[in-house]
Amino acid sequence: MTTAAEFRRLALSLPEAEEREHMHHPDFRVGGKIFATLGYPDKNWGMVKLFPDQQAEFVAANPKMFAPVKGGWGKQGGTNVLLKEASQERVREALTAAWRNTAGKGLVAAEVAPVPKPRPAKKRRG
Repeated sequence: MTTAAEFRRLALSLPEAEEREHMHHPDFRVGGKIFATLGYPDKNWGMVKLFPDQQAEFVAANPKMFAPVKGGWGKQGGTNVLLKEASQERVREALTAAWRNTAGKGLVAAEVAPVPKPRPAKKRRG
């Protein structure tokens, strides 16, 4: 499970990320462009701005955590994150991919970590 506070902390840990507000909910930007949001459609959700091929990988690997946003924005890669199902590790991977998609090439080149590949969530022992 990832809380809204943890999602926020992870988003803001990325280089030059800043929090603003868009349509009455928090968003996270780099270079003035949105790469993630919180609280839409409600407080249980986050959103990351992926490319369609990345979205397909994240959804296939973790369908309980990730789902395409409804409508045209989802077809372009907008991906909902169900916070109560999402591990911090998977959220970090998705946020990093979204940040890289949005940050300028110079900033991405300066940030040397490889692009994360989505992995299936670990099974919880119960």
